Amino acid sequence: MTARTVFLFGAWTLAPDKEPDAEPITYAMQCAVCGETSAADEDAGQAQNWTFQHAGRNPSHHTYRELIIRPWRAWMRA
Repeated sequence: MTARTVFLFGAWTLAPDKEPDAEPITYAMQCAVCGETSAADEDAGQAQNWTFQHAGRNPSHHTYRELIIRPWRAWMRA
């Protein structure tokens, strides 16, 4: 048995996946000081609220990153 590779050349399009069955966009916050991360949630406000709890427990942690997971879809144009 031999390996075989197939290449498809053409014009591809990439866009956010807005199909009904697309995964949801989720948000999380990450502490830039210690790397601890909130749970991912479809509500950005929930993730942002985590920063206040984390800062309250860690008064010297002032900087955070927002992590957004957004599904994308690729397809070849006809």
